[in-house]
Amino acid sequence: MTQTQPPQEKPAPQENSPPPRDSPGPSMGRLVGVDLARALAVFGMYVVHIGPPLSATHGVASWVRYIADGHSSVLFATLAGFSLMLIAGRREPKTGLAGRQARARIAIRAVVLLALGTVMAMEYGGVIILGFYGVYFLLALPLVRLRARTLAVVAAALALVAPQLAYVLNSWVTDSVRQSINAYDPLHRLSEVGVLDLLLTGFYPALTWLPFVISGMALGRLDLSSGTVQRRLAALGAGLTAAAYGLSLLLAGKGALRSMAEDGPSSSSSGGSGSMPLGSGSAPLDGSFPEMPASSLLTAGPHSGTTFDIIGSVGVAILVIVGATVAMERLPRLRRLAKPVIAVGTMSLTAYVGHFLAQSALSVPAGTSTQQSWVPLLMFVLGATVFAAIWSRFFRRGPLEYLLNAATRPAKHIR
Repeated sequence: MTQTQPPQEKPAPQENSPPPRDSPGPSMGRLVGVDLARALAVFGMYVVHIGPPLSATHGVASWVRYIADGHSSVLFATLAGFSLMLIAGRREPKTGLAGRQARARIAIRAVVLLALGTVMAMEYGGVIILGFYGVYFLLALPLVRLRARTLAVVAAALALVAPQLAYVLNSWVTDSVRQSINAYDPLHRLSEVGVLDLLLTGFYPALTWLPFVISGMALGRLDLSSGTVQRRLAALGAGLTAAAYGLSLLLAGKGALRSMAEDGPSSSSSGGSGSMPLGSGSAPLDGSFPEMPASSLLTAGPHSGTTFDIIGSVGVAILVIVGATVAMERLPRLRRLAKPVIAVGTMSLTAYVGHFLAQSALSVPAGTSTQQSWVPLLMFVLGATVFAAIWSRFFRRGPLEYLLNAATRPAKHIR
């Protein structure tokens, strides 16, 4: 069967390139609101990594901290799925030569992020999400040509099935099994974040985090500038959030949403983000894995990895993305004022990696009980905003975004 060459497509924009100046709305398949949402995700991770722990906050500050726990990294992952569609074809999937080159670019990015994540995990531990991103991208690669509805169905199916599967698999991963697998895993020997962690037992295991990425891919295939789409997504996001957290509260009790946020790596010096997934949420530092009751599947706490957590977090991510998009389209004055923050979203990789480097260089306490002040967090947010605003005036991409884009140039030679 011969394959006809599709019409020449305009190249998809880089997901880390800023929108043209004075652009009021969608530009070359990209929405300014998505960059704003990405910046909010970055700042949310700053809150978790640098801000006071939940136990040291009160009132509004407590809610800010609680919402940031888990939801910021989920928003980050959802937007990563959106970014895949900017490469693979925004509204329509690329086919033929363009499609092969796009998939090659995604694969190269995945390998680079896995390598970068491994290097950073050697210094900062398993809380680094970049290596997990590399795995997400590789696993999502076969799905990049699917339509929005099909992607949504796949994400929903995984949200319903994956947590229960993760619970069963984790019950089989005894200490001896884990040690046997890790003994032959070069990634684990390098950074103590091996294949088993990336897929099942780490902070952001692919099995229960792929629904976020695939949901973002589905959003990437939609026309977010359409008022009808915006209204439907807002209703969907609100419905998912209310249904998931409401049902979890009904089934698991009042402590279902907060109990897991008060434990886990967010209270450790490593600056983790919320609790670990099913089967390892309370894992001690010696690497052993205590058993968790089946009732934990009813909770919806940050990083609990349950169906309720996944569905509720996707709902929150949809609301943030739609809200940011609508705000940037309908409030031009706010859009102009938010330009420095939007610039952070265009170089989110730089902002994410940079805050770890600065945190280490400045010896800033990270999520420990001794960190009571919000001042360090505010300084990091201000520093990232000022840097991004100045850098974006002279360069099209952030420093690490430029290097990541350069690494994918060999994909042009794919035929």
